[in-house]
Amino acid sequence: MKLKHNRISVIALIAAAAILASACSRPKEAIDPLALSRDQLVNSVGGGTVRFAMWGGDERINSWIDTFVASRMKELYGITVARTPMDAAVFITKLSNEKKAGKTEGSLDLLWINGENFARAKREGLLFGPYAERLENWKYVDPTEVSLDFGVPVEGYEVPYGKAQFVFEYDKAKVADIPRSFRELGEWVRENPGRFTYPQPPDFTGSAFVRQAFYEIGGGHERFLEPGRTAEFEKSAALVFAWLNEIKPYLWQEGRSYPGNKARLDGMFERGEVDLNMSYTQSGAQGRIEEGVYPDTVRTFVMRGNSISNFHFTAIPFNAPNKAGAMLLSDFLLSPEAQLSKNTPAVWGDFTVLDMKRLEEKDRAAFRNLDLGRATLDLETLAENAVPEILPEYLLALDKGWETHVLGAER
Repeated sequence: MKLKHNRISVIALIAAAAILASACSRPKEAIDPLALSRDQLVNSVGGGTVRFAMWGGDERINSWIDTFVASRMKELYGITVARTPMDAAVFITKLSNEKKAGKTEGSLDLLWINGENFARAKREGLLFGPYAERLENWKYVDPTEVSLDFGVPVEGYEVPYGKAQFVFEYDKAKVADIPRSFRELGEWVRENPGRFTYPQPPDFTGSAFVRQAFYEIGGGHERFLEPGRTAEFEKSAALVFAWLNEIKPYLWQEGRSYPGNKARLDGMFERGEVDLNMSYTQSGAQGRIEEGVYPDTVRTFVMRGNSISNFHFTAIPFNAPNKAGAMLLSDFLLSPEAQLSKNTPAVWGDFTVLDMKRLEEKDRAAFRNLDLGRATLDLETLAENAVPEILPEYLLALDKGWETHVLGAER
């Protein structure tokens, strides 16, 4: 009997080991991270790598990810963050092709995304989720404030990352009178030939400059928060294209060419080739002052009632190989710790997405005490002049129209 009992025990142990081995060998995507508790989510990661696809055009942002974020994720979860420089349009096309090819495991885990790229990703089913409400730090967010991305319902497929608002930069030691509207800007450009230009759309800063001009010169943006206003859009777009062509001969290089991206325009401003710069980072100028790149006389301004404001987000691809790790990174980027760090002008200057009323007092105090510097406009002025983004269908049409009717216009 004892021999029989031992034999049964051995068989049971072998069976148990086989079951355990089978469970351990299952691919990560077979375990739905949305069904896990917080502790289970952390335990399921077991280190590993999260490949973060993001715009790589700003060395300060790159450094923040590579140092602060990477080190904290390693300390907290043993996760390695691998920054993958890639424009959003490129990784969306990559994911679209993978979806069509039936590729169930890709090479990207987390995306920095918003606007027309999110609209396309959501439309084509390229994102995992919804997962936003499963994150620990979601409790610090006002969900109504981040419910739309360029007018497209987010529905939990993105997690807010930062808040951007369009500002212009100038050196008050060189420029005495700054324009406060696009019509005033047109006059300023004529009076100061060769001292102004803007990045060539579809660069996101150049595209936003054109949109703001469209808001004013085209007769308002409110109509274009709704779809299907094609005829009205074409009439308004024609007005702004005509205005852009009117100022074109007075631009840098007489409008024969445009800076290819914001980084190029930044360099021109730093070298004194142009007198006005532009940015989607409200306190970016202060950060450059602290770096010693800008003189301490640089300041920022916005157009009256016409400063585009939007949120940017993170999202997880449908075929991310490490969805659990991506959720943890997305959550960390939403934490008060990370949000405060990147809101610091010397670090990045990207404004927080957190609702101050929802934070603990110590965190509220930390944000209150954050010195945004003299170059940063006060929060009241920014809020008073903020306007929303129009729908992606109009944004894309403006970019294409600019290429045809402004870049390709006969002189």
